[in-house]
Amino acid sequence: MAGEPVLVVDDNLANMKLMSFLLSKRGYQVRSASSAKDALEVLSTFSPRLILMDLQMAGVDGFALTRQLKAATATRDIVVIAVTANAMKGDEQRALEAGCDDYVTKPIDTRALPALVAAHLARARRDA
Repeated sequence: MAGEPVLVVDDNLANMKLMSFLLSKRGYQVRSASSAKDALEVLSTFSPRLILMDLQMAGVDGFALTRQLKAATATRDIVVIAVTANAMKGDEQRALEAGCDDYVTKPIDTRALPALVAAHLARARRDA
């Protein structure tokens, strides 16, 4: 649904810009962060309904950040979609075990990603 808040967390600037552009173009209210620390700062003033989470970031990775968000009352209901370029065997299972709601590999499919986001947000609205 247009106007819904989404956070893109990715330490690759090109990927972050691409995902932000694709979602902004469809009317989502998009914020971005290039690290776990930046994401936590954004989350102090912005309440997304969905996060696109890069798994392979320097410092605190997306697995750890997702576990932290899912453990906190204020952020546990945010839909988290794992996004990764280094799709290693077992990464999808690790992402789901960390609390991610879905798993997408890079390069980003520019047609499929907005549809995936819309489907997850629609499901979250129904479940709320």
